[in-house]
Amino acid sequence: MIESLCIANRGEIAVRVMRTAARLGIRTVAVFTEPDATAPHVRAADEAVLVASYLDVDAVVAAAVATGADAVHPGYGFLSERAAFARAVLDAGLLFVGPSAEVMDAMGRKDAAREVAIAAGVPVVPSDSGGFGDRVAREERGGVGGFGDRVAREERGGVGGFGDRVAREERGGVGGFGDRVAREERAGVSRFPVLVKAAAGGGGKGMRVVRSAEEMEEAVAAAKREALSAFGDDTMLVEKYVERGRHVEVQVLADTHGTVLHLFERDCSTQRRHQKVLEEAPAPTITPEVRELVTSSAVALARQVGYVGAGTVEFLVDDETGEAYFLEMNTRLQVEHPVTELVTGLDLVELQLRVAAGEPLGLTQDDVRCEGHAIEARVYAEDAFGGFLPQAGATSIVRWPASARVDHALEPDQVVSTSYDPMLGKVVVHGPDRESARRALVAALDETVILGLTTNTGFLRALAAGEAFRDAAIDTAWLDRHEVAPPDPDLPRLFVAWVSALLTVVGDTGHPFQADGFRLGAPPAPTLVALEREVVVDRHAGTVDGVPVRQLAAADHVLELAVDGRRVRMVVNVQRDVAEASYQGQRFVFARPDALADHGPLAGDGLVTAPMPGTVLEVRVEPGTTVAEGDPLGMLEAMKMELTLRAPFAGTVVAVDVAAGQRVALGAVLFHVEPEEVT
Repeated sequence: MIESLCIANRGEIAVRVMRTAARLGIRTVAVFTEPDATAPHVRAADEAVLVASYLDVDAVVAAAVATGADAVHPGYGFLSERAAFARAVLDAGLLFVGPSAEVMDAMGRKDAAREVAIAAGVPVVPSDSGGFGDRVAREERGGVGGFGDRVAREERGGVGGFGDRVAREERGGVGGFGDRVAREERAGVSRFPVLVKAAAGGGGKGMRVVRSAEEMEEAVAAAKREALSAFGDDTMLVEKYVERGRHVEVQVLADTHGTVLHLFERDCSTQRRHQKVLEEAPAPTITPEVRELVTSSAVALARQVGYVGAGTVEFLVDDETGEAYFLEMNTRLQVEHPVTELVTGLDLVELQLRVAAGEPLGLTQDDVRCEGHAIEARVYAEDAFGGFLPQAGATSIVRWPASARVDHALEPDQVVSTSYDPMLGKVVVHGPDRESARRALVAALDETVILGLTTNTGFLRALAAGEAFRDAAIDTAWLDRHEVAPPDPDLPRLFVAWVSALLTVVGDTGHPFQADGFRLGAPPAPTLVALEREVVVDRHAGTVDGVPVRQLAAADHVLELAVDGRRVRMVVNVQRDVAEASYQGQRFVFARPDALADHGPLAGDGLVTAPMPGTVLEVRVEPGTTVAEGDPLGMLEAMKMELTLRAPFAGTVVAVDVAAGQRVALGAVLFHVEPEEVT
């Protein structure tokens, strides 16, 4: 067994891998960057080494070698699917906890993985226009490094080659690739909608849905730019877009002794812009026939490519036809692996480590059982009710639910920046059936409290409690078509006002919500509390703005009140300049009004400010540029998210206060547009 393990990652996945390693008696080594010097994963490790970047292959491998590690676990993200990293680890004489570099090369690109899937007899998404047929013809004519060259080369060399298959399909032809290319070349017009997606990488980066020919150029340019930034490769694929589909993925596990197993499937259809939000196992809507198809196809694909270790084969199931199509293979541990662990009772990290050490899995397919139902919610640093913009800041109160499994690396008084992925943790529950698991998730998210920093926890709670998720009616584009209603701040405001009035009583004369409630020979006067609007708290009458209120309990920021006869519990933190409350997972913030403060320019004054902290990717205008309403002025990026900054109205750019590559804070003024004169 491995005796010393270097984890080439950070955050919750590093802590999670260390948890299993510690149980197995394996010494752990962390790598960290300067901002993470005191991070939880650094403190959890037996030894830690400073590196310039988590993406620095040489530095990470050198850290593993210098600390005497036997193996390297890449986690997910960062270097986890970089074949060059796997090769560097092996060249250094260490074990890589994952598949071979050759398999990562084959499956790490969606175009190459598609060909492996076809060879394994796995159904794939039809390549549906977007000029695909035209491009094949053009590359066959011109050809340098093009698709045509590859076809010709494979036809010449040929054993099992793509060219052989094209020729075979052109001869036999029903539904074949050759027929489809010919058909698309004859038609010559793109069939929309289509999905433009990066051939390299994953995680929803470099993807755009295109619904008309007019959108194609801009969508491809944006997807290529995003893919080049994220993966260093802007090669694009164009495929049929399934309007209403389910994202169903199969966990596979293979050892070096010829055993390839599936650990059943997960449904990850609840996603927004190709980023997963809620995941569950097993998939609640597929038929036994589809389950058999995807699980057997996943095993066949893993065998075809010679896979070793834990991997995930992703499929798209068309809601209308019930057909399942291969999407891609992730050659690493998935973020959502805990739901598989909870329904199978297996520790995937332990099995990864044993396989990497050359041990047999010691399991047969019949040994793998799927019992009950598990659901996972991803907690992100983002404002889900404010355009899903990334958030940064320092936490004050952090409380994770005791009723659920929580994989996290977030603590009180921790600074969260936009330098890394915005995922802070995962709340995972298990129940005997889906409805009991769903109710457990809602309860666990009610218990989750993060103050000082805005997260999507309240959004997750509202989504899990909603009818659409309850009825398993959410497809992959549901969140792009529907809005989840934001929570009402009235009840949290009532709680904050009650606490503020109590602070007045205890004599904190420096408190911003201070009011004089003392009257000689009479009960305290009602207290006026300014929380963006005035709230009247009458403790003697037991009312807040006329609503009957009775305090039941208060300790450690937890306040329990009977509000109009209903028992309500909330976490409240009232400070000098700001008051916060956490209710049903949602953070509510109430600032103290200051009549003398400079509140900045009024809305509509033409100042375009940074809606999130991040890095300016692009500046498209200069002073003197004439713009129409909605014209792009520049591009801002933070936490894997790109945001186009647009002109608020037609006019002239009179000032540009940023440059490409510059980091900016939330609210920083970036552009000033002066409206055109109205005659």
